[in-house]
Amino acid sequence: MKRRRIALAIVALATVAAALAVSGAGSAKQGATPFKVAFIYVGPHNDGGWSQAHEDGRLYVNKVLGSKVSTTYKENIAVGSQFDQTVASLVAQGYKMIFATSYGYLNKAFAAKYPNVLFEQATGTYLAKNVSEYFGAAEDTIFLSGMAAGAASKTGKIGDVLAFPIPEVIRHANAFALGAQLTHPGATVRIVWTNSWYDPAKEKKAAQSLYAAGVDVLGQNVDSPATGQFAESVHIPWVGYDSDAAKFAPKSWLTGSVYNWGLYYLKRVKEAMAGTWKSGFYYGSVNDGFTKLAPYGPGVTAATKAKIAAYQKKIENGTFSVFQGPLYDQSGKMRVQKGAKMQILTGGTNSLYGMNWLVKGVIGSPKG
Repeated sequence: MKRRRIALAIVALATVAAALAVSGAGSAKQGATPFKVAFIYVGPHNDGGWSQAHEDGRLYVNKVLGSKVSTTYKENIAVGSQFDQTVASLVAQGYKMIFATSYGYLNKAFAAKYPNVLFEQATGTYLAKNVSEYFGAAEDTIFLSGMAAGAASKTGKIGDVLAFPIPEVIRHANAFALGAQLTHPGATVRIVWTNSWYDPAKEKKAAQSLYAAGVDVLGQNVDSPATGQFAESVHIPWVGYDSDAAKFAPKSWLTGSVYNWGLYYLKRVKEAMAGTWKSGFYYGSVNDGFTKLAPYGPGVTAATKAKIAAYQKKIENGTFSVFQGPLYDQSGKMRVQKGAKMQILTGGTNSLYGMNWLVKGVIGSPKG
């Protein structure tokens, strides 16, 4: 009887072992561990602007790659110790790729601490074996949105709410002004700096001060829709930036320069997963769909749309460059000779990434 019980126990154990083996084989067959990717945002993921556009890109990666990836985001992360602590936590959790979506997050010493992590930073220039930089020619679509602003202005007095006085924002302000001056010759663009990427209260206050100074159209290079909401409240047109924010001010909305980060994110994540990722510098364009204009609002006329379309076609085929000379700064000094074109990374103040001067017709200081 004892031997019978032992025999039955052996059979039972064998059955359990077989079941476990089948279960284990089934799990392995379902796929490997998802590739872990993190996104770090300078503002809220749903800010209606910059971080919202990056979040849309993250969700696009999830949609296309499904269970092959596991992504997360960290929002409202400041440059410096908060960013450093966030990355340390993500690495400890097994994240192999991190998209730092704002200027100034990464530096040489920090990236070297995590040689096995792939970093991608938006808007900067620092490259290393495990660090890439990415951005794009938003100046092209900002110029086009400036055309909409100029055409909508009755007085030729336009306002622009800006974040920090750095080359990225300065070149965007210049592109906006040049576009406005094309459709409204002699137009001026008055600027106010908030010294913050995302601060709705400051942005609203800046918009109020511009309106008090007599502007009849508002633009922005900040992250929230507060400028547009103020424009809506005083019944003047508004040009947005980063994301399609028409819902926040549907009557004032003209258009805005927006980004499609998802195309780049998907490509780079797939390369990382395949082991083919290499450090590099990416500068997207209207031609590859990276930057484009958001749908027009009710205040943009058919004639303005046609003119904008004509200039976009010239940009796409290379017969027109936003920053082609002759270009003059605020003092009237020629900065770019006739026929010359500013380049992206040539060094100095006459490269797009080194621009620290404002074009003629902009009212305000490039120093903040």
